[in-house]
Amino acid sequence: MGLTLIHAADLHLDSAFVGFPPEQRKYLMEGQASIPERIGECCRSQNADMLLLAGDVFDGPYRRETARALAETLEDCSVPVFIAPGNHDFLGLDSPWERENWPENVHIFRGNLSYVDLPELETRVYGGGFTAMDCPGLLENFRAERVFPHTLAVLHGDTTSPKSPYNPITSAQLISSGLDYVALGHIHQAGSLHAGKTLCAWPGCPMGRGWDETGSKGVLKVTLDQKVHLSPIQLGLPRLFAESVSVDEGLEALDRLLPSAKSQDFYRITLTGRGEADISALLKKYGGPAYLEFRNRTKPKRELWDCIGEDSFQGVFFDLLHGALEQADPQEAETIRLAAELSRRILDGEEVELP
Repeated sequence: MGLTLIHAADLHLDSAFVGFPPEQRKYLMEGQASIPERIGECCRSQNADMLLLAGDVFDGPYRRETARALAETLEDCSVPVFIAPGNHDFLGLDSPWERENWPENVHIFRGNLSYVDLPELETRVYGGGFTAMDCPGLLENFRAERVFPHTLAVLHGDTTSPKSPYNPITSAQLISSGLDYVALGHIHQAGSLHAGKTLCAWPGCPMGRGWDETGSKGVLKVTLDQKVHLSPIQLGLPRLFAESVSVDEGLEALDRLLPSAKSQDFYRITLTGRGEADISALLKKYGGPAYLEFRNRTKPKRELWDCIGEDSFQGVFFDLLHGALEQADPQEAETIRLAAELSRRILDGEEVELP
């Protein structure tokens, strides 16, 4: 039989959203608080057979009302829920996984790898949880026992470095694990790793918490039959976008970048290049996003040939170019002017992209 599951990770509930103004912080916290219910609705709408939460469900110190609301939502899912605590919500004395009451359909993996069998779904689910802020490699020397057609694991871990203190996971471990699918958390940008017959994937965080977590976020719908298939699902939460726009050629790029109507998304636009930028006018013109910030990194315009006559390398260099320009045909003149413009930008310490 086929199997459908929802895989989520790194909710980081009760994050403080530092760095945002109070009104926007409140707005983002309300959006984040709605994540569990949105995941629950996703389970129902996708007819999921189970829900996997791969760690860092909480950001650290938590509010009891948040944990109780999460427990109610997980119970309403009416499917088995498997949780692997991570480095932010590890199994310590003050852990919500230890202090709070969790419904019968929720299983929390503790410490080293263990498993739960679901004969009705022909599935065995392995998992392990952090008991401190760091964790050794839980898949080291591990080999799953093949009892059912579907063999899964839910873990919080790091595939980016074999020396990571956060449950490092390597391709070699995945190849020898005998697992069909490893539902991973910890990495906040969605991705996957195919190693042998094992697919390891991480959905990223369902909603960005700062300008280093930009773009579309969400959870994964995972279907297992003969193969494992992944489908990203967005949860309709605010998104954060950080972009740079040069004023050298006008600001038409903003018309393409920013929404024309009201939007729940957040934008931080860094203005670069040489020219003037009226931030107040821009904020008035582009009022659609829930949050819009312009950072002015522009420099004053500089006349291309203003250093001619200076007793300097630049003065001599641009004097030679200008003299060649006056004697050049139209095609050569275009090349010389481009060389002068690129040279000016390089000498001013700006980044240059060759045409």
